[in-house]
Amino acid sequence: MRLVLKPLFDAELPADFGDVVRAKLQGREIKTGEKVVVDLIGEPLHFKVLLAEPSPLKVDNSTGIEFSSGNIDVVNLEFNKPVDDVIPLKKGFLVVLGNEIAILSKEGQKLYSEEFKELKGIRTTEDSVVVIYGSGIKIVRP
Repeated sequence: MRLVLKPLFDAELPADFGDVVRAKLQGREIKTGEKVVVDLIGEPLHFKVLLAEPSPLKVDNSTGIEFSSGNIDVVNLEFNKPVDDVIPLKKGFLVVLGNEIAILSKEGQKLYSEEFKELKGIRTTEDSVVVIYGSGIKIVRP
């Protein structure tokens, strides 16, 4: 079990600081992508959770705590249907879910979705998605 945290404050962290944070987070359930606050001598210290492995993770004595200064963002998305394909777009992603498509921004926000009775194929250009279905096509420009 591992937790990678990015401090949202400027300070040099001592070598044993992971032990202090682990003790403060003991018993809490932490998820990748969320922000957590640790109270240290009356001062709230804010961290972004870059990775909770597994997610959610319940912090205990065996949890490894690491600190990162990098800019890694992780977004986990769950869908009600199996994901058949993901196609990168200039401004995000196209997700194929059986006969349904979903266009997402790079942050994972749903911009457009639609289910097609007879989805036959998808083609993309730099700024458009062409959906081939039944006896027609639909052009979507996210």
